[in-house]
Amino acid sequence: MFYGWKILILFLISCINILPQGFNLPSKGVQFFNLKDNEGRNQATFFGEARYENISGLSNNVWGHVSFDAKEIETTLQGEVSISVSSLKTGIEKRDEHLQSVSWLNAEKYPTIMFRIKEVHNVTLIEDNAVKISLSGEFILRGRTKVIYTTATMKYLPENDITRTIMPGDLINIVAKFEIKLSDFEVRNTFIPNRVSDTIQISINIVGSDNNQL
Repeated sequence: MFYGWKILILFLISCINILPQGFNLPSKGVQFFNLKDNEGRNQATFFGEARYENISGLSNNVWGHVSFDAKEIETTLQGEVSISVSSLKTGIEKRDEHLQSVSWLNAEKYPTIMFRIKEVHNVTLIEDNAVKISLSGEFILRGRTKVIYTTATMKYLPENDITRTIMPGDLINIVAKFEIKLSDFEVRNTFIPNRVSDTIQISINIVGSDNNQL
């Protein structure tokens, strides 16, 4: 009986080892994708809820890069995404000025918010050209760094007549959502405590191409 359990365990381990770790597409080796879109399709949105004031906003100035082997995402995925602090808009000009001021994000001294991928886990194929992944990375805001954890969806679009209307080359679309605490980055409202929530929800929706001419 023990021998039978041993065979079953070995079988399960072998099944785990052959589960796909990437897209169900032919490998081209490690590809580099430039996450830059001059048409403003790349977006980062944020939302915070508090007693006195809910705040939501948007930036279209989002860029970065990723590289990976389409067949081995878990072991090869690298990259980073950046957001221009001065591009953050909430719909109220005075509030935008305050958001970018020295007392808050200090856009002049710290002009960029960045997320840099560190580790990738649990790559799950959800379609032939789409995967869901768990990852951790360094989130850098106001000169301070915090490791955060999130899940993301990556969709690979081989070049065709339709994708070329967006940009040339094979495309990658990445969507991710996560939360940060402003206090982790020493962002505090010293005028009206708790006016804005300490917890901010962030969403990223970006597209990039492996075309080196972009």
